[in-house]
Amino acid sequence: MSYLGLDIGTGGCKAVVFNMEGRELASSFREYSVLHPHPGWAELNPDEVMNKCFEVIEEVNAIISDPVVSMSISSQGEAFTPIGPDGRAQGNAMVSSDARARDIAVDWSENFGTDRIYAITGHTPHPLFTLYKILWVKENQPEIWENAKYFLCFEDLFHFRLGLEPRISWSMAGRTMMFDVVRHQWSEEILGAVGLTAEKLATPVASGEITGFIDFERGKTLGFRNRVMMVAGGHDQNCAALGAGVTEPGMCMYATGTVECFCPVLDQPSFSEELKKNNLCCYDYTIKGKYTSVAYSLTGGNILRWMRDELGQSEVAKATETGQNPYSLLLDAMPDAPTDLLVLPYFSATGTPYFDTRAKGAIIGIQLTTTKGEITRALLEGVAFEMKLNLQLMEESGMKIVTFIATGGGTKNKNWTQMKADVLNKKIIVRNVKEAGCYGAALLACSAFEKISVEQLSRQNSIGNEVFSPNPENAGYYNKKFESYKKLYPLLKQFWKEYR
Repeated sequence: MSYLGLDIGTGGCKAVVFNMEGRELASSFREYSVLHPHPGWAELNPDEVMNKCFEVIEEVNAIISDPVVSMSISSQGEAFTPIGPDGRAQGNAMVSSDARARDIAVDWSENFGTDRIYAITGHTPHPLFTLYKILWVKENQPEIWENAKYFLCFEDLFHFRLGLEPRISWSMAGRTMMFDVVRHQWSEEILGAVGLTAEKLATPVASGEITGFIDFERGKTLGFRNRVMMVAGGHDQNCAALGAGVTEPGMCMYATGTVECFCPVLDQPSFSEELKKNNLCCYDYTIKGKYTSVAYSLTGGNILRWMRDELGQSEVAKATETGQNPYSLLLDAMPDAPTDLLVLPYFSATGTPYFDTRAKGAIIGIQLTTTKGEITRALLEGVAFEMKLNLQLMEESGMKIVTFIATGGGTKNKNWTQMKADVLNKKIIVRNVKEAGCYGAALLACSAFEKISVEQLSRQNSIGNEVFSPNPENAGYYNKKFESYKKLYPLLKQFWKEYR
C-alpha cells in the first residue's frame, strides 16, 4: 500500500507517492502558466490546472507497484474558481499575487472594521485574500456573481471534479478571510456583509479527516487500482511544515524558496494587538487542535536569482562549460566570515511585518575592494535579518520558538544554512525531505487510513537530520549588526517619500 500527496502550486502541480515509512516511490510534475491579461492581474486556468493534476496522478500510478489507497492535497491558498450551474468554471482563478482588489480591500475592511476582521479570521486585510477577490467579482462581473453555484479553492475544486462533495480543510479555509478560525465555520457575519451564503462554499473539515472515496470507475481513469480514500489536506506552507517534521510547539519551519517563510506550531490561537500590528496571522495548522502563523519575506531565494542574472555572467558561462550549477558557484565564492555590508532586501514588495508594496531595496557600504562573493553573502544576510526581525516580533508576541527545521533548495548549501543559524542565533535542523509539501499531505493520508497520529508517523520516519548550531562569535556580531538593520526601513521609507 502507498499514499499520494498532491501539491497544487501557483506555477505547477506535483504528485508524489510514499510508502508508510516515508520513502518516495514515484513523482511527477507539470508546469502551467500564470496569465496576466491586464496590469496587476494574475490568473490560472482552472481546467488546465485540474487536467495537469490528473496527468501527474496517472503518471505516478503507472510507475508504482504498491497501489495508492489514500491521498491528500497540499494547495496554494486564496485562489478560487467560480463554478456555474452546469459545473463548469465561469472564469479563471485569481492567484495570491493578483492585486486588482487593492482598493476594495481597504474600503470594505474599513467599513466592516479591521479589528473585527482580525478577531474572526486571525488575518489583517490584504488584497491577496479570497474575500476581496470575490467582492471584486461581485462589483465587476455581476453575471458570474449571480450565476455561480460555488466559489471553490483548488483543494475543494479537486473534490468537485472527481464527483465528491466539495470539502475544504480548516487550514485552507483560513486563507479565504471568511472563516471563523475559533468556531471552525464560515463566518455568518462576514458572509452576510458580502452577500454570500455558506451553501456556495465548500464544507470546512479539519486536516486529516476523511472527506470521501474516489469512485472505482472514475479512479481507473487516473490509474488507481482500487477505491481511494480522500483526506483533507491543507495550505501548502502548513503541509510543508508538517512534512518537515514540525509537530510540536517550539518548532518552526524555515522554508527557503522564491519566498522565505516561517511556519511555527502553536498550542492555541493568539490574536494579540502586537501580532495584528505586524500583520502576523493566526489560523489552523495541519494537526487538528493546533494553530500556526506565517511570517515571510517576498524577497527570498529570488535575490540569488537576481544576483545570477545581473552580476553572475561569468558563473553562468563557467557552469555552461563545466556542467556545474551557477548558483553553487556564486555561493562557493562567499567569504566564511560575516560581511561589513548592510542590505535592505526589498527587491520586491515586503512581506510581514510591513506589507509595503512600494518599498525598495538597498546595498550599503560598497567600496572598490568589495568582492562579488561579499555582495552575494550580504544579500543573503539581508534576507536573514528580515526573517530575524519577524522572529523577534513573533517572540515578543508570545510565540516561543526553540528550533527551526529548514526545507527548500537553499538547505543544500551548508554555508548558507550556517549563516542563517548565526543570524537567527538559533539551532537549525535540515531534514532529508525533498518534497515536504507532498510528504505532509501524504502523512495526513496515511494517518487517516492507518489510524496512526501524524505526530507518531512523523517521528518514526524522521531520519537523516543535519544540525547547524550558531557560531557564538558570528552570532554576537550579527546581533549588533541587527540593531543597525532595524533602522534602515524607517529611514529609507522617509527618503522614498521625499523624492517621489
